[in-house]
Amino acid sequence: MFQHKHPYQPFIRKDTTKLIVGTLPPPRFTTGNLLEKDVNFCYGSYHNSLWKFIDNIHNLDLRYDNSQEAIDQRKDYLIQHKIGVCDIVDRAEREKIDASDIGMTNIKLRDVIGYLKQYPNIDTLLFTGGNSKNGPEYFFRKHLKNYNLKLKLVSNETPRIHEFELDYHQDQRHSECDSHSECDCHSERSEESPNKRSIKTISLTSSSGAANISISRNPLYKELKAKNSNFNTFDFRVMQYREFF
Repeated sequence: MFQHKHPYQPFIRKDTTKLIVGTLPPPRFTTGNLLEKDVNFCYGSYHNSLWKFIDNIHNLDLRYDNSQEAIDQRKDYLIQHKIGVCDIVDRAEREKIDASDIGMTNIKLRDVIGYLKQYPNIDTLLFTGGNSKNGPEYFFRKHLKNYNLKLKLVSNETPRIHEFELDYHQDQRHSECDSHSECDCHSERSEESPNKRSIKTISLTSSSGAANISISRNPLYKELKAKNSNFNTFDFRVMQYREFF
């Protein structure tokens, strides 16, 4: 069995308001055998289009290679827009070495709720996939059960929106932070009574190429495609992601 461990620690800062939540990058990011156009950072696979969507939306002129500059460009964007990354899967096993979510077994999840308690400015989770088996929303629902929490549907349109309420204390101490996370947690926290905050989840259409088939069946996509024959699945996701990135 291939031991598929997430190669990146969560990227979160004290002013982070949105958190991108996926599963695992392809196995080559665990082994370090990157392709020429891969970036050694979250969602750095050249075959995953997340950064291409963001690049298109903001005209960032990003590099797609193994350079440190390519990494720094992505970090700068996340910091500027107060967006963090905390994929929910820490590690899994695979019989077949590929990037499919369905092929993961013996899965260990990260404590995303724990991070939300540490960073009280986060009010939105951006799932890079939905509730299909072993997708980020699917795992997050399982994770919520450990805290006796559940999602409440807000909108069933694509992308689906849910929310949940979280009790948290603002007197978290820095020592409670995950020492392995790439964070900026040196913020002062006041000692107050427990507070309750509402956190929204957005289940975006997956940025992987495997989602193109499901997009082609989407009624809205069909409608837009009928109006403009040049409209494609990339355009559809850019249109969807623009509101949240």
